Amino acid sequence: MLLATVLAPLFGAGPAAAASASGTGPVSASSARGRVALIGVPGLQWSDLDETRTPNLWKLVAHGGSASLSTRAVPPPDRGITCPTAGWLTVSAGQRAGTPGRGCPAVPTPQVGGGGPTVPGWSELAAYQAETGYDARLGTLGQLVTSSGGHVAAIGPGAAVAAADATGKVATYVDTPEALGDPTPYNLIVMDVADLADAWAHQPLDEHGVQTPLPTATRQAAAAQADHRIGDLLGRLPGDTTVLVAGVSDLTPDPHLHVAIATGPSPSGRPYQHGYLTATSTRQDALVTITDLTATAIQLLGLEAPREVVGRAWQTDGTAGAATPVDTVNELSDSDLASQVLREVRGPFFAVFVTLQLLFYAFAALALRRRRRSAAVSAGETTTDATPAGVASGETTPVEGGSDVAKSAESGSDVAASAEAGSGVAASADAGAAEPTSAGTHGDAGGPSAESAVALPGHETASTSRLLAVVQVVAVVSGSIAVSTFLAQLVPWWALPLPMLGVIVTILAFAALITGLAFAGPWRAHVLGPLTVVAGITSVALLIDVMTGSKLQVNAVTGYEPVTGGRFYGFSNIAFAVYATGTVLALAGVAQWLLRRGVSRFVTVLVCGAYGALAVFADGWPSWGADFGGVPAFVIGLAVFLILLAGRRVSIVKLLLVGVAGGVLIGGISLFDWLRPAAQRTHLGNFVQQIIDGQAWTVIGRKFSAMIGVTVGNWSLTLLTLVALAFLFRVLNRPSRWGAPALGQAYALAPTLRAGLFGALTCAFIGFLINDSGIAIPAMALTVAVPLTLAASVRALQLATTTTPEPPSARTGPTERSAT
Repeated sequence: MLLATVLAPLFGAGPAAAASASGTGPVSASSARGRVALIGVPGLQWSDLDETRTPNLWKLVAHGGSASLSTRAVPPPDRGITCPTAGWLTVSAGQRAGTPGRGCPAVPTPQVGGGGPTVPGWSELAAYQAETGYDARLGTLGQLVTSSGGHVAAIGPGAAVAAADATGKVATYVDTPEALGDPTPYNLIVMDVADLADAWAHQPLDEHGVQTPLPTATRQAAAAQADHRIGDLLGRLPGDTTVLVAGVSDLTPDPHLHVAIATGPSPSGRPYQHGYLTATSTRQDALVTITDLTATAIQLLGLEAPREVVGRAWQTDGTAGAATPVDTVNELSDSDLASQVLREVRGPFFAVFVTLQLLFYAFAALALRRRRRSAAVSAGETTTDATPAGVASGETTPVEGGSDVAKSAESGSDVAASAEAGSGVAASADAGAAEPTSAGTHGDAGGPSAESAVALPGHETASTSRLLAVVQVVAVVSGSIAVSTFLAQLVPWWALPLPMLGVIVTILAFAALITGLAFAGPWRAHVLGPLTVVAGITSVALLIDVMTGSKLQVNAVTGYEPVTGGRFYGFSNIAFAVYATGTVLALAGVAQWLLRRGVSRFVTVLVCGAYGALAVFADGWPSWGADFGGVPAFVIGLAVFLILLAGRRVSIVKLLLVGVAGGVLIGGISLFDWLRPAAQRTHLGNFVQQIIDGQAWTVIGRKFSAMIGVTVGNWSLTLLTLVALAFLFRVLNRPSRWGAPALGQAYALAPTLRAGLFGALTCAFIGFLINDSGIAIPAMALTVAVPLTLAASVRALQLATTTTPEPPSARTGPTERSAT
């Protein structure tokens, strides 16, 4: 979001560009050809279709392409639904549109005057769009067709709204297909089948001014009547007509996915085949959007869509699709079911997730900081914690990873300095054996020193503490939860009898599987072993997912919801936070492994930089991640990691240079995307066009408002972020019950952890500043970073060796002051 503000002037957005785009829409140089019947049925869902009750719709499914339709437009206040009027206005503009006021107003009926049928209140509706953040240009569809010499007819009030020109006038308006007569002369026929909407209009209002849901019997009867009216029009259309059927709005208190069907000639000239529809706007099989409906009608008529139309044409996805109409309807109904279940479980899931995270941090803090009872230490008793045997005897052993890395651990921040002051140990583990090292002997000021922590008879040491072992395992499970929320999409948990329980059990099952892998091999003995496994799985799993269509993010509890239409492909902001954090921490573990085996620091930095570059490329490339705000944050965080790994200091100048490089990188990718044909662009290229058209500040303002809203409104994630940071720096980085700070010991054992942790935290902070998800980015990043850092710190405590302290010296008696 912040990056967009900086880039906007660079692409020339300003008054001149805005003025060039201030018209109501360009006039196509080509002439309209072909015939399109756009049939809108507000509220029509796939569950409404039945072979007996809706035979005409059933026949269309059998012969054409089908998909779920995301109808997201501009919702009324405090309600995330698309009202019928807003849906028709969106079809008219090819961009999200809405109506002022609360609730869902009635669709205006055209008034017939001397100038022909006109939609009442059109100028007020057009002016209101500037306040929505989308600046939709009403009348784009009707104006384009009529200006190109085409003929437009509207059947029903909603159809008149969709087919009106820029002034609100409708070329031909009738109430029924019979009144239209011969449809052959018309290029675009829009029909409003409002039986479901009319029945819904008689329902009582809820507290938000929106009608309550229709009873099942009433809904089925209305759907049957709508199907009958659709059949009346279909029977009159010439055989070469393309028929587009769309459930253009919601008729429920909560949003749904709706029906999208296309039969007849497609934009490619070949008929729509039985199967699923898709569009480049979603890149998902069997999923299209309401703005795609406008783009499809325009392309079918042989016209060029103006830039104000943000959708893309429907096309068959190239697969055979479901074998029968029954299978098609059932699968698409299941998609809507998944979206509804997700809406119901997402809030409770995050409440449970945040609560358990907070409780775990409290439990871990008690386990690490709980003081033991004091007792006298007799001669010959052993001490345990940060004082290794090598220190007692004066021996020294290189830190795990080599002296070069130890030097890199010395550069940087105050946090590192405090960690070094309290570290007391640096040991390495190879196949379960700890090696003594020398890394200091005293704890932080104000806490017990390494020598002061003693093992009394009957007291457990850190290496034998069952409580610490439990903390480590639970920490690894906790760090695995984030990626498990995406892997859970491999299982249809939404179809289980108890979806909330189903999604929790599924996520925990994947987290347990990942945890099992983290402790399955000899790597479990190393400080960064489990961390590297979990972080590596997180990075690779999301990398593969985004390279293969982002299937795991659709309808995931931490992914994106097609029903809300925020994003359909690439990396969502939360997925980016998890992916980037996993990548940087995994590279820290790999770097430690390479250095411990004698690989030079230069080669290690090259290896980490190579995978990091691939990860950044995948995040920003239009065909994969298509993540505008993530790339600069990722570049800066990765650079901090590599600079610290190389043993250099991080400075403001370096950060600024890296930030500029990140901005140039995503700017170049966006420009490349913009140079492609408009139908192939992602939102990266579209943003460049919006900058050129002077619409960039509208987009920036909308995203800034979203960032503030998430940060201020989502108090639970804000609390989780603050508690996680406090735990990291006020618990792990302070003396533990075994002496020196656990985090300091982990730094001493595995210095690359410090580089990885600071790189991940930097990435999360920059992501918070420049993305519209606000506090959600650091919150999700910390749910990966902090538990895995805790697991590494616990392992560092467990690797502490025991020593035999010197016998206490005898108390000396008073001495006489020498005479002077």
